[in-house]
Amino acid sequence: MTSPPTLSPEENAPGLSVNRRIFRAAVIVTIGGALVKVVATVKEFVVAGAFGRSDAMDAFLIAFLVPGLLVNLFSESMNQALIPTLVRVRAQAGIARAQELLSSAMVWTCVLLAGASLVMAALARFFFPLVAGHFSADKLLLTEQLFYGLLPVVLIAGVASNCTAVLNTFERFALPALAPMATPLAIILGSWLLTGHFGVWSLVYANVAGALIHAGLMVWMMQTHGYRFDLRWHGADPVNRPAILEVAGQYGPILLSGLVASSGLLVDQGMAASLPTGSVATLVYANRFVGVVLNLLAGAIATAVTPYFSQMVAERNWGGCRHTVNTYVRITALISVPVALAMICGSHLLIRLTFQHGAFGVADTAAVAPVQAMYAIQLPFFIVSRVFYRYLVAIRRTKLILYCGVINLVLDVVLNLAFMRWFGVAGIALATSMWTVSTFVFLCFWTYKLLPPEGKLEEVAG
Repeated sequence: MTSPPTLSPEENAPGLSVNRRIFRAAVIVTIGGALVKVVATVKEFVVAGAFGRSDAMDAFLIAFLVPGLLVNLFSESMNQALIPTLVRVRAQAGIARAQELLSSAMVWTCVLLAGASLVMAALARFFFPLVAGHFSADKLLLTEQLFYGLLPVVLIAGVASNCTAVLNTFERFALPALAPMATPLAIILGSWLLTGHFGVWSLVYANVAGALIHAGLMVWMMQTHGYRFDLRWHGADPVNRPAILEVAGQYGPILLSGLVASSGLLVDQGMAASLPTGSVATLVYANRFVGVVLNLLAGAIATAVTPYFSQMVAERNWGGCRHTVNTYVRITALISVPVALAMICGSHLLIRLTFQHGAFGVADTAAVAPVQAMYAIQLPFFIVSRVFYRYLVAIRRTKLILYCGVINLVLDVVLNLAFMRWFGVAGIALATSMWTVSTFVFLCFWTYKLLPPEGKLEEVAG
């Protein structure tokens, strides 16, 4: 089997090749993510041409909401909890023990995703009437049926996500970043070749096929780097139990933090619904471009720094951790501040050039542009805070992440109520940016508090 990568003494020294490798990884992930976004945009055009704004398309979009949420919550939380411990076990006990930990985590992830899917399947007849109460009976029935057809995607995409996170620890970023392209490509082909025979079900089949191709690529690539896709539980082994319990102890707070964050999104849209007609749509349109920038830049830096922080923490290389934190706080600020200023100052122009046509008129642009500007304030704070977030996860202080999420949810409600009175729907966007500033301050404080002073070795992991 392939030996796991370790950092040489030169690479352990602060400020040398580790930071350059993180930068290279972040660039690769950003470019890969951008290419996937381009293909996904082409997919949207093809699907729109095939299905338009039909009832079947409405039903599919609502049906797809839950599978995506389950994968993001359960699988991504497992990745964050697993990777620091997996890297430490691999460095200290060897790849055989790391394989047993990975196999157990895979079992755990599959059981959780399958269990959550079954629960949602049982609740579908009660859930969809709540979120799509305006649908006709036939349309609701189609939504439920499409949802059942999409459920396999939850488990398949969860496996792909876990394998991707493991591959990142081997400094493999390019193919894992590009592999998600399999799904939009499958949907494009499905829309062209299958729509005439299967209608909207062609989108279901294409999503399942794309997820299978994506997962197959990731499993194959992971196995070429020494880890098998092996669903066996090793929790009964006393040697493995401490590491498994450590992952479990980190998983709970991260999962709850994700649930809290999802609640914040629901709170924002629910409070926007209490404002004049069109406020929810204004909020959604205003967050489109900001969301893309956050996904690309924040996602890239989070993906890039995680394996390196995990390795340095496993080696107790606190000088390297400190230098990497300081370096990437500066780099992410230098990149994100100009982007934020450009989006704030050019908000009206961007909305006018992209959205203003057909039913979206001058008045709509005037309504959406200031909301987007308010959302854009959060960009540097959110992106820079990902460096702090990933360091705290690497040292297994995930309870701090949960505490931060709870504080933010309370702040979100309070600030929404205050700012809505003065700025309307733009106040909700401003409130989001303000609690992002709070997140930045909270995570920054705890990161530097838990970073040992230069030259001092001490245990900081929770």
